[in-house]
Amino acid sequence: MKSKVTVVGAGNVGATAAQRIVEKGFADVVLVDVVEGMPQGKALDLLESGPVLGYDSQIIGANTYDETADSDLVVITAGIARRPGMSRDDLLKTNMGIMNSVIEEVVSRSPNSILMIVSNPLDAMAHLAFKKSGFPRERVVGMAGVLDTARMRTFIAQELNVSVEDVQAYVLGGHGDTMVPLVRYTTVGGFPLASLLSQDRIDAIVQRTRDGGGEIVNLLKTGSAFYAPAAAILQMTESILLDKKRILPCAAYLEGEYGVDGLLVGVPVKLGAAGIEQIIEIELDNEEKSQLSGSVEAVQELVDAMDSL
Repeated sequence: MKSKVTVVGAGNVGATAAQRIVEKGFADVVLVDVVEGMPQGKALDLLESGPVLGYDSQIIGANTYDETADSDLVVITAGIARRPGMSRDDLLKTNMGIMNSVIEEVVSRSPNSILMIVSNPLDAMAHLAFKKSGFPRERVVGMAGVLDTARMRTFIAQELNVSVEDVQAYVLGGHGDTMVPLVRYTTVGGFPLASLLSQDRIDAIVQRTRDGGGEIVNLLKTGSAFYAPAAAILQMTESILLDKKRILPCAAYLEGEYGVDGLLVGVPVKLGAAGIEQIIEIELDNEEKSQLSGSVEAVQELVDAMDSL
């Protein structure tokens, strides 16, 4: 019996994530959006791709949540992007309303599901979803670190002209300017990055990683990244539904780990059938601790802003 995945939000990120998941063949998908006809049309288009690509997974589109009942995993991408002239608080307030509504709908129909939050601002929305759902922390996870790490690995592979498969890295902290790429733990073919690149080139890659989302927004002009975010969603989905127990950087609710209590922060976790099965605590040096502390403060600021709205 296939697993059941609901993807909320049929925009570029949600629809592409649904495509990647359904093409793998291990799950049926429900694509939900408020725009009448859009999720149904995209779902039908994907369904009709099955005979060509050779998958039998089912995908349906819906404007309500009844079809999502008993989902194993709910991926939430719904929300609006910040528009010109819109304040951060305006964005927060709008997306808080959307997230509250979505969580209420999915939790009532899939009380045993795992929630994967992709909506921005990621850290704040994941925190809200955790609090609103009432789920244990193991079953609420934010997608950010996998994407940020993929960008860093891409830039390193380009710089050294090597396969991305041989580049291992971790990016921790919040999803934004304060993210913490862990250069000391980054390796290429098992060798420390610092032994292969000069410090100035490493610094440039770290900065480009932090600016990764903005770089794409500046190029697209009227949109933001969706292929790589969808790929990151797929990697996490596979690890959960196939119980692969991958060690991946994800936003998780911390209860004392890394000196953080009561906040969702990007850290390495073991991701399996139960959701976040273990939070991996690694030793950080003073500089890394300082950077992570700054990132935590930025996340806390967003959460405090939500509380004041």
